[in-house]
Amino acid sequence: MFANEKPKGSKSFRENNFNLAFGEEGGPEDRPLIIQFCANDPDQLLASALALQDHCDAVDINLGCPQDIAKKGRYGSWLQDDWDLIYKLINTLHKNLSVPVTAKFRVFPTIEKTVEYAKMLERAGAQILTCHGRTREQRGHNSGLADWDKIRAVKQAVSVPVFANGNILFHSDITRCLRETGCDAVMSAEGNLYNPMLFLPSPAVASSSPSSDAVSQALSVRYKPHYELALEYLDIVAAQKTRTAFSAIKGHLFKLMRPALAREKDLREKMGKIRREQLEEYRAVVLEMKTRMERDMAAVGEKLLEELVIIEEGTGLPVLPHWLAQPYWRPLPQPKDAAAKIEPESTAAASKRRLDEAVSEPEGEEESKKARTMPGVAVEGDSLPVNVILA
Repeated sequence: MFANEKPKGSKSFRENNFNLAFGEEGGPEDRPLIIQFCANDPDQLLASALALQDHCDAVDINLGCPQDIAKKGRYGSWLQDDWDLIYKLINTLHKNLSVPVTAKFRVFPTIEKTVEYAKMLERAGAQILTCHGRTREQRGHNSGLADWDKIRAVKQAVSVPVFANGNILFHSDITRCLRETGCDAVMSAEGNLYNPMLFLPSPAVASSSPSSDAVSQALSVRYKPHYELALEYLDIVAAQKTRTAFSAIKGHLFKLMRPALAREKDLREKMGKIRREQLEEYRAVVLEMKTRMERDMAAVGEKLLEELVIIEEGTGLPVLPHWLAQPYWRPLPQPKDAAAKIEPESTAAASKRRLDEAVSEPEGEEESKKARTMPGVAVEGDSLPVNVILA
């Protein structure tokens, strides 16, 4: 949320972003909870944090958001050139709050500057550092890979716990990341949106000898049909007194059901046209998706999941059956000279790519970033607390 008291309609901005009246946000079922703020004014940040410190377990400062809206508002990663201000933001909270202060940040192009930056955050009073291994410029379809070497360097340079963020697609990536970075925990945002089962290890699979490392990677996590997760999410939304922004509902459903929406275009279009918080309209779409996915599941018979995994050409990454919630990765950006040599993609491939992009980027981005989420799911980006697994 934002450290801001500017009124929005009949309610204060603060109340719209963290509702205390119903006792749900920050309540017993909402703990442990770290509240993350976007801010550039130490005094206003402190006032906002003091108002909520009794309803959370820590306060985090967002130093990672790379989006244009953050640049315009001067927060997130767009503060990382003003180290004096960042120091004041963290130190002011550290000296005046009864709960710990943490910070989530992005790396610089060099390891040396990244380490220097992390040490400054620690000196300011941050008691946990979450290091996203991408630079400010790595975002959207230019995200590329997170740099675990820089994360490891940060962990080795500071004495406070460090959480690693980036490149977590499958459960096996968690163990690999902890091993390669030496970090105390792994944090995931986008991966949770596409597969909320990400942090649940898979039970023993029927086959003891997967056909490849990629298939083994795919089988490391537990999966559910995405329509089951979508229906569970809608039940949670319906049970809350606290309002959930309709753009957040739509955004979650688009991501959960992305593999099938690329096929079931009529359902994608129907869901895209829902303009109000009509949960029953969303539920009707999900129930129709359930019918179609059960049809497709029946068509494959008794095949094992391992037999249904396809290895994507080019990336070597596993793609699961379209009825399962699963990770989504953007193609790695091509160097300009290499891109010029690539033949134009086929019409069918281009159409599929455009559809995938449309499904993965639902409208209402700004509103969805501040919306409430289901347990195990966090809105994409750097604006909300996300799931963490401890080493």
